[in-house]
Amino acid sequence: MALQVGDIVEGKVTGIKPFGAFVSLPEGKTGLVHISEVSYEFVQDLSAVLEDGQTVSVKVLSIAPDGKIALSIKRTQPAPERGARQQGGGARPAHRPKREEKPRVWQPKPAAPQGEMSFEDMMARYKSRSEEKIADLKRVTENHRGGYSRRRG
Repeated sequence: MALQVGDIVEGKVTGIKPFGAFVSLPEGKTGLVHISEVSYEFVQDLSAVLEDGQTVSVKVLSIAPDGKIALSIKRTQPAPERGARQQGGGARPAHRPKREEKPRVWQPKPAAPQGEMSFEDMMARYKSRSEEKIADLKRVTENHRGGYSRRRG
């Protein structure tokens, strides 16, 4: 019986690489289980999940014209329950609490504590900071011009 897409067969792991595992199939064929098709959970290292010689159940995902066979281990198992995602919760991570249903209203940031500064003191501080920023901008733009100076001569 020839392998067909969608078939679930038993195979033996013959090699583990960083990108996936090679599985020996019936009729002497070999297929590849990509690392993303090993488990529904994130797999960093295949050696922690699979080992050489292990017998696994795989599903045939595709058979390329050149004979390459794509396999999946995770598609032979039922998908885990995902609560919020199955109920239309979107791709929200599980650790983030659900947003409140009432609309959000913009609120200004509370003013930083100024202490007992007069209006004139605050204006003087603002002016000195502005002058520092302008001086920094001038220095940066002159450096981008290759040291160009307006003075001649």
